[in-house]
Amino acid sequence: MEEAGDVVFRLAPTGQLVFASQRAIALLACGRELRGQPLVDHVADLDQPGFRLAVEAAQGAPEAGRIALRLKTPEHEVWHELRLSRFHADNGEAQLLIVGRDLTAQRATEDRLRHMATHDALTELPNRLLLSDRIRMVIAQARRSGQGFSVATVGLDGFKKVNDGLGHPIGDAVLSIAAARLRKTLRDSDTLARVGGDEFVAVLPGTCTEAQIKLVTGRLIATLQSPFEVDGHTIYVGASVGVAVYPQHAEDEVQLVALADAAMSRAKQTGKARCVVYNAAHNGPPEHDISLEAAMFQAVREGEFLLHYQPIVSGQNREIQGFETLMRWKHPTLGMVPPVRFIPIAENNGLINLLGAWALKAACVQLKQFEEVAKRSLYMSVNISPRQFRNDKFLDVLDDALAFSGVTGEQLVLEITEGTLMIDPVHAEAILSKMTERRARIAIDDFGTGYSSLAYLKRFPISVLKIDRTFIRDLPASQKDGAICNAVLDLAKHLGLSVVAEGVETEEQLQFLEQRGCQYIQGYLTGKPMPAHVALAALKESTYAKVVPSELRQAH
Repeated sequence: MEEAGDVVFRLAPTGQLVFASQRAIALLACGRELRGQPLVDHVADLDQPGFRLAVEAAQGAPEAGRIALRLKTPEHEVWHELRLSRFHADNGEAQLLIVGRDLTAQRATEDRLRHMATHDALTELPNRLLLSDRIRMVIAQARRSGQGFSVATVGLDGFKKVNDGLGHPIGDAVLSIAAARLRKTLRDSDTLARVGGDEFVAVLPGTCTEAQIKLVTGRLIATLQSPFEVDGHTIYVGASVGVAVYPQHAEDEVQLVALADAAMSRAKQTGKARCVVYNAAHNGPPEHDISLEAAMFQAVREGEFLLHYQPIVSGQNREIQGFETLMRWKHPTLGMVPPVRFIPIAENNGLINLLGAWALKAACVQLKQFEEVAKRSLYMSVNISPRQFRNDKFLDVLDDALAFSGVTGEQLVLEITEGTLMIDPVHAEAILSKMTERRARIAIDDFGTGYSSLAYLKRFPISVLKIDRTFIRDLPASQKDGAICNAVLDLAKHLGLSVVAEGVETEEQLQFLEQRGCQYIQGYLTGKPMPAHVALAALKESTYAKVVPSELRQAH
């Protein structure tokens, strides 16, 4: 009987102990006699009702029953699993035999596994799983109280230099110190989680006014601006913070974190070491919109993407010289999804390579049809995304589009942004040279808004500059914009480059550019982006006059 379990008891029908093993006596009474005492008195108060029910059920059941509960010891409570079965003593009395197994080690292992599943191993902070649960709890409290709260995403600035320059062990130490500093800065009622890499998320109940957010986030930024001393290294990182507020910005935990993350990205883009509260007008939707991403893959299968064409006309006689190809997405329920929403997602997940290859081939094929109607030579301008340009299959895609359509390289202008060229200038120079071997012309899109290094005009085989609409919008009234346009046109003239002015919307703007010798004009005045059949109708009229209804031109 002594060896049947960690603790062994026999109970009389009244519940008093008839027998207790030596280990049970040592555990519960430190050597004192237990016989005659009710066993229920040695069960934790919260577990006593369940124990009484288990005893009652076992007395009338043919098979043994089981229950997990805590037994009270002089120092603490210990979890045990008890097996209860009917037992007939030598005198014929019906008793209960209870054999117990100590669950301390098992419970410790389970608690440790639960902790590992819900906490970050490095910082011991809650992970994304526990964070979601905490935010849902705060949302429930906020709905009851009517009081809002904030979610703040904290991203370390320049943390990559720590890992790259000093190694991951030093980087891990910096993250651990950062976590401790942030935790110390927050209240006990706040939740701080590490959601991956160098990003932390703080849930701030009751913090929802501008003054409250400014106070808390100011402390968070300040605590990370102090130097980190690790293994003899003095390290400075700092932090950027993005904030989303419940319920103004979102009402579920996923969106709140996503919007706070978008605001944090905005903070990094606009100077770092600052806090940005989410603003739909400035931040836009989160780039990583999973539902929209899924819809995009469906859209490719269903053929929902289409191309529009915006005329590019001569600055001298206003005759259509070519078109810029612009991608559009017509969703069956969302309607026309703006490119600013789907292009970043496609760039992120690689879908832009597929869409870009299709757009290039379709545009070249469409150019042949345009020329048949116009009875003259035209050109097609196609935007090339950074990811497309870096893809090692891009030149194959270009060759395929030219061969399939029968278009010559001279009729194709490939638009690339300044930033794309400067990511890897050596690679860019090699690819651009091979593109010009195919006689395709290279245009710098949004000229003057990116790196604006005049050195690349000399280094790269560029044929066309496109003046960004931001320099056109306030013409001819703005002297500064006028001076910039004059400088670009004069520079292009001396370098033998063509110039396209984008965003032309008024006759005054067009006349200003025409007088200064701008070769090509593009904008709503001379034609908004249009489906192919509308562009074909415009070509039959030869000039821009019929491209846009007169009432639309007058509105501009």
